[in-house]
Amino acid sequence: MGGTAWRFGGTNTYYLHQQSHYMIDSALNDAAAMSLAVVRAWAFADGSGGSYTALQPRPYVYDNAAFDSLDYAVYRAGQLGLRLVLTLVNNWPDYGGMAQYVTWFLGLPDDSYGAAVNHDMFYSTKPIQDCYRAYVKYVLTRFNRYTGLRYNEDPTIMTFELANEPRSRSDKTGQRLLSWVTQTSEYFRELAPRQLVTTGDEGFYGDPANSDYPYSNYEGDRWKDFLALPTIDYGSVHLYPQGWGENPSSKPGTDPVSWAPPGSPTTSPTAPHCTSPWSSRSTGWPSTPPRASRTRRPATVATGPGRTPCWPTAAGRSVLAAHVRVDDGSFYPDYDGYRIIWDNDPSNSTNAAAQLLSAHAKAMAAGS
Repeated sequence: MGGTAWRFGGTNTYYLHQQSHYMIDSALNDAAAMSLAVVRAWAFADGSGGSYTALQPRPYVYDNAAFDSLDYAVYRAGQLGLRLVLTLVNNWPDYGGMAQYVTWFLGLPDDSYGAAVNHDMFYSTKPIQDCYRAYVKYVLTRFNRYTGLRYNEDPTIMTFELANEPRSRSDKTGQRLLSWVTQTSEYFRELAPRQLVTTGDEGFYGDPANSDYPYSNYEGDRWKDFLALPTIDYGSVHLYPQGWGENPSSKPGTDPVSWAPPGSPTTSPTAPHCTSPWSSRSTGWPSTPPRASRTRRPATVATGPGRTPCWPTAAGRSVLAAHVRVDDGSFYPDYDGYRIIWDNDPSNSTNAAAQLLSAHAKAMAAGS
């Protein structure tokens, strides 16, 4: 930060935008206690009638009262000296996401877990993109009732992500998604010139000659091409080697912890990513130098269940997800299967993992 290398641990506590002040305080206090300096959270909830409080119940309609939790989370994170990564739409139908936009404007059912022909209309349908961009503008320029700042003026918000795990499975060339990332990141940059912008993708390579899922073109992603864009500041890698088939049941002899594709120069699970010619950007606050003069740094942020990527000069590592107690005193449910709780209650089976992650975050920070 400020022109120097910054290494940090973080957490993907995505649900802050839906919780009480008590739970937000609990989550962020625990993150600070664990020395997790960065928290990733959703800044969207699209469509009414779901099991969540909609931030955008209908196209172009924003519920100011429903934004209270997100406003408070930004405020509280700032008080604790934490930085936030805010994501503006979901690839998946949870909290509405791209599927909700496709339903609103095209009346098509969600097929995001299938061929994604309907889903991928999100990227290329102008009325959808007009609505999405209007929502982005509303959030990035939103006046926070607790801080007195607009979101794009607040140094607590480190990064805006275009989407959570965007992909375009129906276009194996990856051109549709690359075009969307190019155009959309330019729009984010115009609205938030002082903050970082990243894609929010998982890190899929898009190589048609590689049959190994995370490096193949199956999802229509082109991670290296995203990072070559001048409006994308750093790369993210969401590591799920077990779910990607990098495990002994799918590939005999494969250890998901030490997994790397054949021919990789190291046993790090992100070895090809580590040797890629990344081009990432680092900006300072509060001054805003012209884009061409900003310091370029190789950098990446990994999220996932505790894998060990390599780290260049400026990097962060996040775990999915550090959780807390809810309002009635019980532990937050393990919806995702990666729950880590910072709590020494004997009933907390993740104490050892939480302590390990905390120690690692401190070690990361010490290396800055």
